[in-house]
Amino acid sequence: MTPDSAASPKPPAPTSRGDALTLPRRVERLVAGQPTSDGAGVKLDRVLTQSLQRRLDPFLMLDAFHSDNPDDYLAGFPDHPHRGFETVTFMIEGRMRHRDSAGNEGLIENGGVQWMTAGSGVIHSELPEQQDGLMEGFQLWLNLPSADKMRPPWYRDFTAADLPGFQTDAGVRVVVIAGRSHGIDGAVLRAGTEPLYLDLEMPAGSRFTQSLPASRNAFVYVYRGSLEIEGTTIPAGRMAILANAADADGVAIRATEDARALLIAGEPLREPIVQYGPFVMNTTDQIRQAVADFQAGRLA
Repeated sequence: MTPDSAASPKPPAPTSRGDALTLPRRVERLVAGQPTSDGAGVKLDRVLTQSLQRRLDPFLMLDAFHSDNPDDYLAGFPDHPHRGFETVTFMIEGRMRHRDSAGNEGLIENGGVQWMTAGSGVIHSELPEQQDGLMEGFQLWLNLPSADKMRPPWYRDFTAADLPGFQTDAGVRVVVIAGRSHGIDGAVLRAGTEPLYLDLEMPAGSRFTQSLPASRNAFVYVYRGSLEIEGTTIPAGRMAILANAADADGVAIRATEDARALLIAGEPLREPIVQYGPFVMNTTDQIRQAVADFQAGRLA
């Protein structure tokens, strides 16, 4: 996970007619986020919970936060450690400052993304740089292969202007945060887990198709309006887990009203997952070592 793992932005395609699919995936089930708090009391919905880590391997967690009440977010996420995975923070609206023990610092704001590889270990903070107004966004945890869990930490900020994107003939606006969509490489490419991370803005009645290898686990999270996938309606605040089928070749999404959603997919690692709070490793011995290293001040 080195700096050259980030893709260079490419010029957007002026139009895109969509990927041709023969058998789109259906929805296996809908999942509602679980209201909770994290950090120093930030209120959020935990959409992808620990119980779904096996089903949605290589993804470990998805948190959605949305509030215009400063009491819900002002305390932020003071210094805390991570080891063994990556965090991807996508800010729809608001301002959040990142600082970490590896010497990185950055501000994420409207439409921006922060991608951090915790690797062998890092201590960081994420604190709001606003006193009022709307704070809305997502944090996704992406697992690292066992061979990469002890890699040096890595970090990069992307402004909204840095993120590649395109608009389809149907008027669907697509931001390609990771992976490849319709010939456009995202801001970050990753071997191994091969993550696809798209932000979709779809006008009512529009359709968007995305090819997906049958081996990939995938889900759609709707955060505005509602969508339909193969006859299943997905309202705002719901995650649709897409069924895995050996002959399925992608997903076809229709907007039943103006909508925004995340489409996320990745290649499962099929490795043991052992999580203890902010550490995600493959064995309990590795977790014990992570805790000992943190307590002894050996993280970056």
